[in-house]
Amino acid sequence: MTRNQALALIQEHVENKNIIKHMVALEVVMGAIYDALQMKERPSTSSGQNSPKGNFGTKDEWMMAGLLHDGDYCEGVSENQQGIMITQWARGKGLGIPENVAHAMAAHNSDTGIKPESLMDWAIFCADSLTGLVVAATLILPTKTLACLTVQSVEKRFKEPSFARGTRRNEIAMCDEHLGISLHDFIAIALKAMQEHSEELGL
Repeated sequence: MTRNQALALIQEHVENKNIIKHMVALEVVMGAIYDALQMKERPSTSSGQNSPKGNFGTKDEWMMAGLLHDGDYCEGVSENQQGIMITQWARGKGLGIPENVAHAMAAHNSDTGIKPESLMDWAIFCADSLTGLVVAATLILPTKTLACLTVQSVEKRFKEPSFARGTRRNEIAMCDEHLGISLHDFIAIALKAMQEHSEELGL
């Protein structure tokens, strides 16, 4: 599946432009996390075993998972199917979705009952809510631009439970345990990736 095909698929089902921007944000953040993990010794997965090379996936697969993960966040899809239906829709159109991508998208939503296992799974699980926190922290700035947002500012907002109440802070914080990336570095990776794509994100 090409990126243009993926965009066409999600635009067919998701009308809310902010949700589409969220998916683009997670796409670029997933790519950045992939790069960060490739730069260091691969951490252990939740099972305590080093992730086999063949299961690590490609950068394109990680980014595909990010771009498509909320493609079924729309009317008519129950919460426990969000993250699952998008794979069925894609395959129904003859568009290829690798199994590791399908699992990551399903595992990002705890309501599906599918648990994160691989590094890709944990990356999307931890980063999903972080992108929303970054956007919320941006929108309260006088400039409302990602370029003016700092890691320290996001960290400050992270520590304020009353700010962006819907943020799943406990899931974001799992980056240390399951990805071997500190919270500070995880925020820095996500923010830099989003800043580099600020025009597409409208921020």
